[in-house]
Amino acid sequence: MTDSPWLDAGQRRVWLAWMRLQLRMTYEINRQLQADSALSMADYDVLTGLNELGGRLPVSALANHLGWERSRVSHHVKRMATRGLTVMSPAATDRRVTEVALTDHGRTVLADAAPGHATLVKQLFFGDLPGGDLPALAESLERIYANVLENGTLPPPPTGTLRSETDLMGS
Repeated sequence: MTDSPWLDAGQRRVWLAWMRLQLRMTYEINRQLQADSALSMADYDVLTGLNELGGRLPVSALANHLGWERSRVSHHVKRMATRGLTVMSPAATDRRVTEVALTDHGRTVLADAAPGHATLVKQLFFGDLPGGDLPALAESLERIYANVLENGTLPPPPTGTLRSETDLMGS
């Protein structure tokens, strides 16, 4: 790295490619989820986050896991609760803490949405990517994520709490 605040040509190329990819994937995933399941990508993120973390947890823990501000999670899960996907209540152990839980209906909606989501991800993200490139891509993305956790402002999520990836995207 140089002392210059500007991206060099290689960094600029990678960054712009990432931005184009991220924005287009977000659009396509939102479109597919809305059309097939009446869910937004944010809804899907909350449902999968709750599912990964055991179905019930404090709003602040879900916010930390998703990388969202607590107020955003709180407002979003309240809207989801009106659709019967989540429920919010005081924690049994500390009534000052608000917990959010995945409802049975939320689990069903997530289970119904996951196959179409996984199919789209396989088609768009992995479609033309040679299988041999996956380990290097995964390692690069994991290193970038670790750097964001180390140098970003949001505390890192607790380790060892995620359920199997196959719960999200199939086996």
